Amino acid sequence: MTEQAPAHQPDPWKSFRGVMAGTLILEAIVVLLALPVVAKVGGGLTTASTGYLVGLAVVLVLLAGVQGRPWAIWVNLAIQLALIAGAVFDGAIGFVGVIFLIVWLLIAYLRAEVLRRQKRGLLPGQQRPPE
Repeated sequence: MTEQAPAHQPDPWKSFRGVMAGTLILEAIVVLLALPVVAKVGGGLTTASTGYLVGLAVVLVLLAGVQGRPWAIWVNLAIQLALIAGAVFDGAIGFVGVIFLIVWLLIAYLRAEVLRRQKRGLLPGQQRPPE
């Protein structure tokens, strides 16, 4: 009797890409929800602040489509600095940027941990089924 190779090994990076894309979509929604906050609480919406928030939301949605690229995680982290810079328009935007920077740092840590475990062969999909 010969051993059969596993029919399909799960791809840990597929679900990880989904988490990153979903986080970017959620972040875009939060950025757009900052529009009424800036309008009511902040100094009011200006052409610059509206363009900044809508433009940033569009960039975040577009980035969600390229999460399979090896550089995506680093661009995701860098875009947080652009969001934090939004504190120029309103402090709430900068606060949202800091919160999402923490989220992306956690995602980067989890990515490094999955990569470390994958290199050691410790992921569940890499384990042999019990005999």
